[in-house]
Amino acid sequence: MDATTESDDLTRIDAYWRAANYLSVGQIYLRDNALLREPLRREHIKSRLLGHWGTTPGLNFVYAHLNRVIRKHDLDVIYVFGPGHGGPAAIANAWLERTYSEVYPDVSLDERGMKRLFAQFSFPGGVPSHVAPETPGSIHEGGELGYALSHAYGAVFDNPELIAACVIGDGEAETGPLATSWHSNKFLNPARDGVVLPILHLNGYKIAGPTVLARIPHRELEALLRGYGHDPYFVEGSDPDAMHVKMAATLDEIVAALQRIRRGARAGGATTRPAWPMLVLRSPKGWTGPREVDGVTVEGSAVGVGDGVPQLAALVDRARHLRCHMARHTARERELREEPRHPARVERHMRVHLGVGLLEPRVRDRGGTPVAGTEDVDHVEIVLPDDPVQMRGDEVQSGRRSPMTE
Repeated sequence: MDATTESDDLTRIDAYWRAANYLSVGQIYLRDNALLREPLRREHIKSRLLGHWGTTPGLNFVYAHLNRVIRKHDLDVIYVFGPGHGGPAAIANAWLERTYSEVYPDVSLDERGMKRLFAQFSFPGGVPSHVAPETPGSIHEGGELGYALSHAYGAVFDNPELIAACVIGDGEAETGPLATSWHSNKFLNPARDGVVLPILHLNGYKIAGPTVLARIPHRELEALLRGYGHDPYFVEGSDPDAMHVKMAATLDEIVAALQRIRRGARAGGATTRPAWPMLVLRSPKGWTGPREVDGVTVEGSAVGVGDGVPQLAALVDRARHLRCHMARHTARERELREEPRHPARVERHMRVHLGVGLLEPRVRDRGGTPVAGTEDVDHVEIVLPDDPVQMRGDEVQSGRRSPMTE
């Protein structure tokens, strides 16, 4: 892949990631006005807010980058969502890749379907806030922590071409079942089994408390993971552009290492137990959300994440809080500055691939030249108004009650 092609790929991955983040935020907060076509009003927002925003952008980030390596290396991959209430991410990605609408036709790939997608989330008669069995592509019930890695290994035994990418939250990593599951790699035979790629997502907090693995020194963490029989690769940071570059390069290295292990066992007759690659992703809790609200640090803290979503909403007017989120997830400032009067849309080619899929999102203004080869493909259109976070001044008032007290 030349430098220009790689840059284009990462631009599309970033566009897709931001679309998935928008859909995730919308599920947590909105029951109407899904595309923010009109100024945000109180009745547009759910009375009770549930859903873990803190883990969601990391889950979306991994999903987007797995799509790239699936296509590049023609891989069979499933995604196991370990973080319990990462439901917004699983549903957002399933909807973007069209799988969700195939299973649930009433949640269509249009504005009406997006409204239903948002309104049903964590609502009576709707869908749970965690990665539930009815979520397309899920083989793991995310409502109880500790079993993600066990389920991932169970999926790949006697399934030689499958890769199970299993995200483990640093809170889940502290549970007894998960701590024991690290040793499952001792039973993996690369000659006849598939591969588990553990992805330890360190964002520092379990719901609203600090985590051990995110705070021990790097050398100690690396030594621990090597002792479990893994060869750990690290992707760490907070700047999205730099993190996209690191993640793409690291996943390519990991795939190459996995293929070497497979070839050695299946063609070369290697019998020595390998050190299996794994990934450590270190990113802020609530990544890409508002960094600060009314002097309170949000991104990278225990405030406003996990079960703290309603806690943060109690600190500030909930419409203002949502405005802060949406400002980060509808479009980048430069996109609005360069094309201030044209809506944008995310287009995608789609190939469902064992629950992870292949997506090639494109961002362009509606009047732009069509991308070659995409004229007749299905697409998801996310239309952004000229000011996607427009609010009237009289809508931001102090003294409003918390959603939890309504």
